Amino acid sequence: MAARLPSWAWVTGLTVGATVAVVALAVQADKGPHPTAATARPSASASANAHPSPKPKQPAAPAVPAASGTGRRVVYSLGQKRVWLVDASDKATRTFGVWPGTVSPAVGSYTVSNRTEGPITGSDGVEIEHIVYFAATSGPNVAFSNAVDGSSPPPASGVQTGGIRMHTADGAAVWAFGTAGTKVTVVK
Repeated sequence: MAARLPSWAWVTGLTVGATVAVVALAVQADKGPHPTAATARPSASASANAHPSPKPKQPAAPAVPAASGTGRRVVYSLGQKRVWLVDASDKATRTFGVWPGTVSPAVGSYTVSNRTEGPITGSDGVEIEHIVYFAATSGPNVAFSNAVDGSSPPPASGVQTGGIRMHTADGAAVWAFGTAGTKVTVVK
């Protein structure tokens, strides 16, 4: 007659077997690809063997120029062709590149004097919107704006333009931020 194993031996044997199986699966899974939050969903045509590549890191946004004052303001750098929207705590909430017109404002401090939501036709014949005026020159007034169609054509030859153009989303952001009386600082 064969000896029967006690029930505790069966339970122990099954537990050890299950633990070995889980450890083996964990080791195997650790050798495979690891999804991250930065990876995109594969398309339907993606290969089953393809490994997603990590998303390239975006370069850090340029810091707000040191000589641009303090407090809530719009900062425009002539040399960098860039605008920063700076909150009251001196933190840039948004920064982006722009396309200046043929007339630049002098370095200094200004305030938003007038706003026109548009659309209107700019001095270069392009339909523009979200116009935020802040400086007057001996020629045209200087203002931030965006082309209604999102384009940024080169300034018209022989025409004085004071428009500082930007992408549509950036124009909407300047429009929302740059209410009448908002400080605008122009730096080199």
